[in-house]
Amino acid sequence: MTTMTPDRHDHAQVMSAPARVYGIMAEFETAEQITNAAKAVNAAGYRFWDCHAPFPVHGLDKAMGIKRTILPVLVFFAGLTGATIGFVLQAFTNAGSVSIWALVWVSGYPFLISGKPLMSVPAWIPIIFELTILFSALSTVGIMLFMNNLPRLSHPLLSNNRFRRATDDRFFVVIEARDPKFLRSKTEAFLKTLGSRHIEVVEDR
Repeated sequence: MTTMTPDRHDHAQVMSAPARVYGIMAEFETAEQITNAAKAVNAAGYRFWDCHAPFPVHGLDKAMGIKRTILPVLVFFAGLTGATIGFVLQAFTNAGSVSIWALVWVSGYPFLISGKPLMSVPAWIPIIFELTILFSALSTVGIMLFMNNLPRLSHPLLSNNRFRRATDDRFFVVIEARDPKFLRSKTEAFLKTLGSRHIEVVEDR
């Protein structure tokens, strides 16, 4: 019986396989520079790119061409769902019950309190309000995480030494390799025309 051992040359090729390129990062020194760079990148038609700054930069969202998110609309309907559930639940438990077989509203087990009418909507407001807030809050967090592809345990930019200054005194524009217009040589040359002090290829290891 013979034992097959891996060839050293093949093992070396596997170990030396090039890392996948995540994108190209351009570094800037001022908020004005990154705002102008964002306008240029947006005008060039890139789709998958982002800006990173140590503090909020007024007008940067507009320069990037960021549109309003659909999140508020989704949260509104989530809150409306909570309000509807709150109303139906109390109407079902206090004023009647639903016949599962006939699927019609029938007289169930009405619960009379303090002489109030069975369909006492004002008394139900607290529960309706609480369920509206609950559904809105949970959907806001959940949909936000989903739309931002979170949670994510690691990111290629976080392993870059220069990018650490994004929380201190540097501004960065990163164009991702998945962008349809991304060509390494042309994208790098384009970023050089924006006045960047340093350009670096970021690898996704």
